[in-house]
Amino acid sequence: MKYEFTNDYLTGIEAIDQEHAHLFELANQTYDLLHDELVTDKYDKIVDLINELREYTKTHFAHEEEYMAQIGFQHIWSEKRAHKMFVARLESVDLKKVDENQDQYIDDLLDFLAKWLTAHIKFADKRIADPAKAANPPQ
Repeated sequence: MKYEFTNDYLTGIEAIDQEHAHLFELANQTYDLLHDELVTDKYDKIVDLINELREYTKTHFAHEEEYMAQIGFQHIWSEKRAHKMFVARLESVDLKKVDENQDQYIDDLLDFLAKWLTAHIKFADKRIADPAKAANPPQ
């Protein structure tokens, strides 16, 4: 099942929400690759997706952490730790194992992304919204 970026995932911080939406797009590209029966050797595309995810999340996490620092977000250290764990997971990919069972690897990657998108964005990142609103009240 594809991933849908619904209002449940919105933090109310436009730049962060746009970046989260892009993470959903990357997850959907991964899903499409898994279900593309016309591609028999998916290795190069898997490597490309992993690299894109790794680089994009590093950029996104830097933006998010910079924003949290600006508003004095009290849970910034737990966020940074979670971000490091996510990147470490992507950096620890054993490309030999990926090549041995490509569809299983994609399935495992999708499971990891689904858990992250649901748990981290819906629960951890949404905590940024209240301090953000307090730091930037509507005029």
